[in-house]
Amino acid sequence: MAINGPTGAGPLAGVVLAAATAAAAASGTAVRETVERAAAPEPAATVPAEATQGGSAEAAVPAFRVDPFWPQELPDNWILGQASGVAVDARDHVWLLHRPRTLDARQRGEHGMCCVPAPPVIEFAPDGSVVRAWGGPGEGYEWPESEHGIHVDHEGHVWIGGNGAGDAHILKFTADGEFLLQIGSAGASGGSNDTENLGRPAGILVDPDANEVYVADGYGNRRVIVFDAETGEYRRHWGAYGERPDDAELPPYDPAADPIRHYRSPVHDVALSVDGLVYVADRTNDRLQVFRKDGSFVREAFVRPATLGSGSVSGVTLSVDPAQRWLFIPDGTNNVVWILDRESLGVAGRFGRMGKYAGQFYRLHNLAIDSHGNLYTTEVNVGQRIQKFDRIAEQESAP
Repeated sequence: MAINGPTGAGPLAGVVLAAATAAAAASGTAVRETVERAAAPEPAATVPAEATQGGSAEAAVPAFRVDPFWPQELPDNWILGQASGVAVDARDHVWLLHRPRTLDARQRGEHGMCCVPAPPVIEFAPDGSVVRAWGGPGEGYEWPESEHGIHVDHEGHVWIGGNGAGDAHILKFTADGEFLLQIGSAGASGGSNDTENLGRPAGILVDPDANEVYVADGYGNRRVIVFDAETGEYRRHWGAYGERPDDAELPPYDPAADPIRHYRSPVHDVALSVDGLVYVADRTNDRLQVFRKDGSFVREAFVRPATLGSGSVSGVTLSVDPAQRWLFIPDGTNNVVWILDRESLGVAGRFGRMGKYAGQFYRLHNLAIDSHGNLYTTEVNVGQRIQKFDRIAEQESAP
């Protein structure tokens, strides 16, 4: 179902968190943590074995430093719940989606001083100050049970999804929070081949050339699905390897087994490169798959495939250089950001570790990038924050 409507809705100085050092790369650590295998019989789908050597010797791996003073203090005693989505718009304004309902009484300050749950959608200026905030239930649309995923398209429209049990839809708003479009209906998911409703969608992306919206669908379904971004009309969908998805029961993930020809829950993110390739984060399979826009499979890569639990590939973000040389992969289980060479899909470096200090992560979830190459991360569970990592240098990768 597509619903249209005009109704308004209600440093640390000197501390560098860089990509893995040349010595670490030369030791083979990153090489052993990445295994890339062809899953389709065509030779074109095969990632060469030498690609695991951290990419081209001529490449320089990006390096980053956390900005512990970004964002600025939130106004009005606001506090964040689980931070479940981040996006950057054309003006380098950063948009955060969080889950106010995940705050318990203690976190809301009901047993003492402070706090007030912030509105679920917050727009930050580049300096980290709040520009505006809005969101929540309103007339004419169904607000998700559990906020998940945010995207700002080329026209400045804000798209939001949800991964709650009944969330079978995505929403489109103006930057001021005026409702424009709903695709799908809450509680109406018909499975991975339903062309009207979604299944706990996780990631959203609009292709400005075709004005189509891609959805990583999701925590319930096992597919990528594409709609017209203006009307909500269904266009196409596909599962792992570009095949028709199904919802058959799957065995537990086994790092030693052959790659499974299904996505697992969740299909967590989708990204589009300047050369028209679609990147899909298959989180609990520790897998990144690459397609053409029509859903034809190109190749895949596994990132630290020994990872169990929630998996290693929580998302995918492309660098902003003209060739988009790098892929940044947030890993919420190992709590690092992996840096992949886009040409080879080999790991070139990483930064971060589990922890609560600035520059560390507790349940790293999403990643976004601004026009200067700075990265923004979110954390769920009790991480409940957004962080900024300034791109500061490039470090030569090992041959």
